[in-house]
Amino acid sequence: MTSVTSISRPQPVGVLPIPAGLLLLPTAGPAAAAALQHCMQGEIPSDLPSEWLFYASAAKGDTASALQHLESHTTPEAHYNRFVLHPTAEDLTLLRASLTGDLRSLLDIAAYISGLEDNIPSTAHLDHELLALALMTEAAAAIEHEQTPEALDILHRAVEAARHTSPFFAVQLLAQMAALRKTQPEPLRSQARKHLREAIDLLAAADIPAADIPVPMPELRTDLWMQLGIACQESAQGRESWMNESVQAYQEVLRGDLIPEEHRELFALAHNNLGLLFLTMPMTEAGKHLRMGIAVQSFREALRLCDREANPDLWASIQSNLANALQYLPSSHPEENLAQAVELYEELVSVGRKAFDPVGYGKILSNQANALAHLGIFSPALEKLQEARKLFEWHNETELANNAMDQVASIHQKLNTVAEGN
Repeated sequence: MTSVTSISRPQPVGVLPIPAGLLLLPTAGPAAAAALQHCMQGEIPSDLPSEWLFYASAAKGDTASALQHLESHTTPEAHYNRFVLHPTAEDLTLLRASLTGDLRSLLDIAAYISGLEDNIPSTAHLDHELLALALMTEAAAAIEHEQTPEALDILHRAVEAARHTSPFFAVQLLAQMAALRKTQPEPLRSQARKHLREAIDLLAAADIPAADIPVPMPELRTDLWMQLGIACQESAQGRESWMNESVQAYQEVLRGDLIPEEHRELFALAHNNLGLLFLTMPMTEAGKHLRMGIAVQSFREALRLCDREANPDLWASIQSNLANALQYLPSSHPEENLAQAVELYEELVSVGRKAFDPVGYGKILSNQANALAHLGIFSPALEKLQEARKLFEWHNETELANNAMDQVASIHQKLNTVAEGN
């Protein structure tokens, strides 16, 4: 093995998950320039140079095949790549004696990530995307030690290091920053919106796809819009501008480049959240009917896409949201909507989640009772309200228990009115 002090640049490090995200592409001649552009965007082109076939295998998670492709390679980069795919203490000792420069620094990063080294790798002498990779590793260590502010500062430096040479890597680093922000209390939490907006703008500016890649990294693009929608919705606190931005973000998800039937949970969640926004946004009387109708349509589509068996919690949430919306949907046939709401609630009740979420179960009973009462079906409504009240009282939900009693009183008043009329 020969010593080396430099490698071909730029490299698609950090763009794909580890171990592929640590691998280095050897020099493959001018014809490889287009293929490199694809790799820097997280895509594996069909005309990948033969010297890079190991990278395609690693990207698919086929480590054995990647190692086979590297068997005949004798360059320092190949020795490093083999270590990344199959790290051992013995090879680490050998490579530390032979590699220098950037390769030695990258070796330390790979050793730390593999658990063979306890010391955080040095970032000295590295630049651009390689520096960003080292900083990302350092930030991961800070997160592990619950040092969130320090990790955010390190990730910010990593973004700046990768921004120009590897913008798609920088985008993913910004997404990590946003995820970290969401673990913090307000107002720090709301800064996730800033990181996601920056990531979306950077991705758009870097999006110069090759002919056979119309949309680089569509999952990343869609996930960024989804996370922006959630961040704005959770931190809106009644701000209409933030709610409008959230609506725009979910609409970008729904009209994006992914196929709903292949990403059911994602699209179900986007439709569900969009429906909730339309119900909670400030509305003029003229727009109220339209928005409530759109909300119901969103919940229906979310329910169609949601896999009840695979994601029962999301299914239950969507089912409940649709039932709640139907109760108050302005319509020329309100009885039909109320009857459908009763059926939706009954399906939720039949799931039998009382033991896991008794208060939530009580809310379902209370809402179902409300729909039954509006249909004039008073006796079952009263039974459900009594059970809901007991659940609320047993779990110290005084306000909910009082609301249930108010509903009971309202029903008795209606029954007395009917009795007096007779």
